[in-house]
Amino acid sequence: MGATQKADPREQTLLRMIALLEGAAAQGATLIIFPELAFTTFFPRWLIEGDALDAYFERSMPNPSVQALFDRARELRVGFYVGYAEVTPERRRFNAAILVEPNGSVLGRYRKVHLPGTREPRPNTAFQQLEKRYFEYGDLGFPAFRAGSDWQSAILGMMICNDRRWPEAWRVLGLQGVELVCVGYNSAAYDPNGGASEDEALRTFHSKLVAQANAYMNSTWAVAVAKAGDEDGSGLIGGSCIVDPNGRIVAEATTLSDELLVADCDLDLCRQGKDKMFNFEAHRRPQQYAAITSQVGVIEPAFVNIDKSTDRFRAAQPSS
Repeated sequence: MGATQKADPREQTLLRMIALLEGAAAQGATLIIFPELAFTTFFPRWLIEGDALDAYFERSMPNPSVQALFDRARELRVGFYVGYAEVTPERRRFNAAILVEPNGSVLGRYRKVHLPGTREPRPNTAFQQLEKRYFEYGDLGFPAFRAGSDWQSAILGMMICNDRRWPEAWRVLGLQGVELVCVGYNSAAYDPNGGASEDEALRTFHSKLVAQANAYMNSTWAVAVAKAGDEDGSGLIGGSCIVDPNGRIVAEATTLSDELLVADCDLDLCRQGKDKMFNFEAHRRPQQYAAITSQVGVIEPAFVNIDKSTDRFRAAQPSS
């Protein structure tokens, strides 16, 4: 999807999404992937409080302001993934996504685990990254879902934006036999944490890289879909792509506007990796991976010096 401006009415955004849905259905698609926070602008780039913030959150999904999308999808017998800002009856807030089957039933829900940015606004910065302020960390883990016959009983998983950069998320889905991972994102076309070390080209490269590498290492299809372009003066990268289980891009976006990518996703292609190179039952050694779940920060090895008298290595702490 192209950008959605702060001033765009919801009806206008829904019409764009329905047009994409209809175009995909006309080409035979049965699963459509929309981006993260697809119904609104990417509001965490600003400090927003009170009632103004509430306006960006959905109290249920579907709800009257998005029901037209759900109704049209059911009429066309297509399903979809879509990201949105969720507020629960208990006033908990999450960056969420939903997966809806072609018959209109909800197959699964997901809440973003890896929240980037800061809780407090950074001074003297035009655009913020305040997801840690507006959202709680997702509490549903990385569940995989077995689809119905419309989707060939595929095993599907979901991620949102920054999740795709963390191999642990992909591997948890891989350990459930995932065959297609849906990822929606809104990634800045500049370094969102400040500085000039990342530009649009580098961030687009990284976005494709993680989809390709992790699709290969988990023998799964990956569909990564951006909201892109100039959104209220802030750039968003594109780079939407469909990646096969060998890590090859089979379709990718060429613009920063509303655009359709369509591919036939043959689930049998997952078998090569799952049965051979990445046969987890045969080759994984989880007893050697404890650090992945037992620690958060980096623990560096001690400095090593050579004891001249014995010509052996000995551990030494760094001097101040």
